[in-house]
Amino acid sequence: MSLANPPFRSVRAPNHLVASSDQLATSAGVETFARGGNAVDAAIATNAAIAVTGPHLCGLGGDLLALVYVDGEIVALNASGRAGSGADAAALRAEGHTEMPFRFDIRSVTMPGCVDGWMALHERFGSLPLETVLAPAVRLANDGFPASPLLIGALHLATERGRENLRELADQAQSRGRRVRRPGVAAALAGIAAGGRSTFYEGAFGEGLVELGGGLFTDDDLRQVQADWQTPLSADAFGVTLHTTRPNSQGYLALGGARLASQLDLPADPDDERWAHLLIEAAVTAGRDRPQRLHEAADGDELLDIIDGRLDEIDPASASRTTAPTRDGDTTYLCTAGRSGDGREMAVSLIQSNASGFGSHLVEPNTGINLHNRGMGFSLIDGHPAEFGPGRRPPHTLLPMAATDDGALVAVLGTMGGDAQPQIMLQLAARLFHHRQSPARAIASGRWALKGAATGFDTWISPGGPGVAVEGHAPGSWVADLAARGHRTSGSPEWDSGFGHACAIVSGRDGMWVGSADPRSVIGSCAGA
Repeated sequence: MSLANPPFRSVRAPNHLVASSDQLATSAGVETFARGGNAVDAAIATNAAIAVTGPHLCGLGGDLLALVYVDGEIVALNASGRAGSGADAAALRAEGHTEMPFRFDIRSVTMPGCVDGWMALHERFGSLPLETVLAPAVRLANDGFPASPLLIGALHLATERGRENLRELADQAQSRGRRVRRPGVAAALAGIAAGGRSTFYEGAFGEGLVELGGGLFTDDDLRQVQADWQTPLSADAFGVTLHTTRPNSQGYLALGGARLASQLDLPADPDDERWAHLLIEAAVTAGRDRPQRLHEAADGDELLDIIDGRLDEIDPASASRTTAPTRDGDTTYLCTAGRSGDGREMAVSLIQSNASGFGSHLVEPNTGINLHNRGMGFSLIDGHPAEFGPGRRPPHTLLPMAATDDGALVAVLGTMGGDAQPQIMLQLAARLFHHRQSPARAIASGRWALKGAATGFDTWISPGGPGVAVEGHAPGSWVADLAARGHRTSGSPEWDSGFGHACAIVSGRDGMWVGSADPRSVIGSCAGA
């Protein structure tokens, strides 16, 4: 299927723009801009709203990573949480575990970093009172919101045990449009607005987390701030400078894959199956040793240098036999951009997640906030640099992205997708910056993704390596032609959420912001003024 004339159009706005995977969240961001807020205020408001309406994607029980662009400078925020003081890999090994538990085990829950991320963003860049910024989310949680088809579908896919733990949601979200209220989340948000982080981490939520942890978390863990400001990881590719977050984020894979791909002879037409083949090979070559390389102390620049040295491994004609990791994930990505009255530009690329679906399928009892399972990224190999241990951050799939040209903002972009995030970002970056496609066309075009066998987080450890899944509305020849090159291909439905929910905002040459949300999210939107 060709998308020369895509059924979705980019949104243009002169002052500000918000793109997210939920129209209610986008509206919260637009409302915040209208109240005089800046792009950071709008990003927090948007994230807080979707944390209420999209608990199958993200929430206060998850992590957050972000990039902020302000007048020629980009800074990175890592608000991914750490394992509790009681983390003990040896105990898990003694129980017979060879990898971290996936669900229903508190040990896969790291300290949620989302709220600390909001506080760090607001303290450094916010312009409105936090009470004003969080007001739309509090309203949605108190008054209720219509259950989305994706929320209902996620609940139907949960096990009986999972639905029992998520009873507050399951009892309400039984049909599309049914009103869902989350009073515990409303109270938590109102407390954060009034009293800051301590009312959350050291209040009812923290107390419930310590109780649920049974010794995993301590009061000192609750007091430790989970957010750190960093210099972004940057690399030149496709005629722009790409930026993302440093390890423990897997963002280096997106940049490394883009640097490899930008040195290949990409076809002029991205519908050409050779285009897909070359990008697949760039992604596999970049990521084939992620399980061994990625940990919180890894040097992102050194990892990029290692990937640069693999260019000769790519065969322009045939698939490699290299294995590589793959896992889906349920996450939310959003971006905001705006100009103040004096022309000052600010943009935010923000990604926030429960890791996989509702996360651990465990719920903090005092607030009803479901807890992520990000700790599944740890290793249980004795002595591994990413081994589960007290105060450590796990390898992380989240990766926000931004692009600049000689310091000027070009775009903010990102996607959900678990292990596939770097692959999706590679395709979006190539379409946006190499082929100069509009945000709507780049995002709506059919995708490929490397897939593992089970969880969506097993791409690089799946036996035999990953297969290549091809989305249903990608060019019709891709499945067969890529198979002829040696790829293990399979077809997937059109507009499949397993290929991510992407958003992008581009700084147009005429001074307009131009953006789009992903039609795969069903209820996503891009809006501004």
